Amino acid sequence: MIRDITREDFSLFWPTFSAVIQAQETYAFDPSMTQAQAYTLWCEMPQKAFVFVENGHVLGTYYIKPNAMGPSSHICNCGYMVSSEARGKGIARRMCEHSQHVAIELGFDAMQFNSVVSTNDAAVRLWEKLGFAIVGTIPKAYQHAQLGLVDSYVMYKWLRN
Repeated sequence: MIRDITREDFSLFWPTFSAVIQAQETYAFDPSMTQAQAYTLWCEMPQKAFVFVENGHVLGTYYIKPNAMGPSSHICNCGYMVSSEARGKGIARRMCEHSQHVAIELGFDAMQFNSVVSTNDAAVRLWEKLGFAIVGTIPKAYQHAQLGLVDSYVMYKWLRN
């Protein structure tokens, strides 16, 4: 089930969130970010934030927000995280599909991911399967903890027919 996130949901998901940013493999967030800072960034600053809950366990979360202001405010941006024990079970796919419906309901015409780390093969493949295209490559944009400097992709999808 996907629903609006609560502060308690985020607290339950915090160990996963913290592990993801500390791994420095997929998110360009400060690895020393506190739970309070992360809550503000993920749940309060975006337009909306959601959780994927199954059997009372928070297995994933995503946010949606305008990618830019003014003349570019018709394009949204989302970020997704899935707990390690739930990866590979279609949760990111379901959250991304949900986010596209929410985006249209909120009046967005397109969705853009600003920095998909090129070495995050599972995410790149999934986004491509869901109709996103790599529209740009930012060379050496991400300092990967294991691999050093790697490229990031800008991925985009028009949501309207």
